[in-house]
Amino acid sequence: MHHLSGLDATFLYIETPEMPMHVGSCHLFDLPKGYRGDFHVNLREHIARRMHLAPLFTRKLALMPFELANPVWVDDEDVDLDYHIRRVSLARPGTMLQLEQMIGRLHSSLLDRSRPLWEFYVIEGFHTGQVAFYTKIHHAAMDGAAGVALGQAVFDLTPVPRTVKAPRVRVRTNRYQLGIAELAGAALSNSARQYVKLAKLLPEMGRAAKGLLKREAGTDGKSRFVAAKQFKLGPRTPINGAITNQRSFASASLPLGEVKEITAATGTTVNDVVLALCASALRRYLADENFHPAKPLIAGVPVSLREAGNTDMNNQVSMMLVGLATDIRDPLERLQAIRANALAAKEVNGRIKAAVPTDFPSFGAPWFMSGLASLYGRSRLANVIPPIANVAISNVPGSPVPLYLTGARVATYIPVSIPGHGVGLNITVQSYAGQLGFGITACRRAVPDPQSLATYLQGALAELLAAVRAPARGRPAGYETSRPVEAAGAMVASRPAVKRRKSASMPSEKITPDSGMRERTTSG
Repeated sequence: MHHLSGLDATFLYIETPEMPMHVGSCHLFDLPKGYRGDFHVNLREHIARRMHLAPLFTRKLALMPFELANPVWVDDEDVDLDYHIRRVSLARPGTMLQLEQMIGRLHSSLLDRSRPLWEFYVIEGFHTGQVAFYTKIHHAAMDGAAGVALGQAVFDLTPVPRTVKAPRVRVRTNRYQLGIAELAGAALSNSARQYVKLAKLLPEMGRAAKGLLKREAGTDGKSRFVAAKQFKLGPRTPINGAITNQRSFASASLPLGEVKEITAATGTTVNDVVLALCASALRRYLADENFHPAKPLIAGVPVSLREAGNTDMNNQVSMMLVGLATDIRDPLERLQAIRANALAAKEVNGRIKAAVPTDFPSFGAPWFMSGLASLYGRSRLANVIPPIANVAISNVPGSPVPLYLTGARVATYIPVSIPGHGVGLNITVQSYAGQLGFGITACRRAVPDPQSLATYLQGALAELLAAVRAPARGRPAGYETSRPVEAAGAMVASRPAVKRRKSASMPSEKITPDSGMRERTTSG
């Protein structure tokens, strides 16, 4: 058996029917020229030969008695690949919009916890003749970096699959689950180990907490500790509230070379530009909703705690908060403001990184945390309290070279992620073979038209490129006043218009078509 860390298990405890906690990816595959085989059958055989390379494929949960402690991973000796690797088909004509809507529906349902927590879908009927592929894996089993490691086990660097050493023959125990005594003993030993680990970490956690505070003089002349200025609540917007289990999804693929051209011209990073592109797209999307936040949006940005070379299939992440400067109209000034905000957030995160616990005592946690998660969703508190973050934005480095799966070339690599109560929109980005793949995953009630966000990401890139290529001629005009009509990315295809809803339940103020959001000047 293998113990789940406190962080891994948390993704199980906070899962509700409205908030499934699985991640995934969407791909298009270019089949080999003259291919006459059955890709679904070939994929099933391919995975069967490589299941031993990633424990994810063959391990399932064993729950503790009365769920008083973290479950453990145990080997499943009878994995049903016909269940885990499925075939579905798009209705004609098989457009990109149909594919994205199908992925949204598939991403809405919970994984079966009695089985290994993964599902693969071969999606046929795409209008280009390519085969689509969707993966679905519980977040308790891995984070984004571990997902990349899983991809390395499954994918190949050439059309001819590499030879994989056969798995070691193991003696079958023919047991479906562990006994009560084994589970109880595992719970006690793991809890004791976690308490010892937490006790050793407490001094570092205390120093980190103190580092997040600073002394300021009050109006009475006395000095007191106050929270660092980086910690601010975001404005309430139509995308921030209690969510349902229905998902909407859209994708975009932007040239990484053009993004790097912007970073070279502005002294920023790819992460900074990704945040700026998302900020610009959100400005336009909320303007379409006739909604104007009173202050800048805030992004929750996952930060990896993983050491270089670590490929363990578990979660090693924390979170930092970055202001998106959505109150600044000028795209270059907004980018520089985001850069400054990101550096400040990284400085704070650096002070606390060593003290962030990824494993902690779990006695009583399952039923307590699950109850709190259910109560939070059903009480609709997320509709009332200001959000800590307005949107989740994550950037995961992927393969710089093309990958292959059972002879087919991976044409696109788009992440699919998790929205949550209070944060109804998640934008996850992964680099692949010279492209940045944007996966826009949302609660369908909060963001019924994620395709418009995908289009606005294209316009945001064009806007920044124009600004850095022609600085002497002033800032480019047009994007703030008109919707981009041409999408350059491979994954943003022509889609039928999706009916937009106007937000009537949230306070808003009238804006003119070319005013964008409320303006603020900054020195960057």
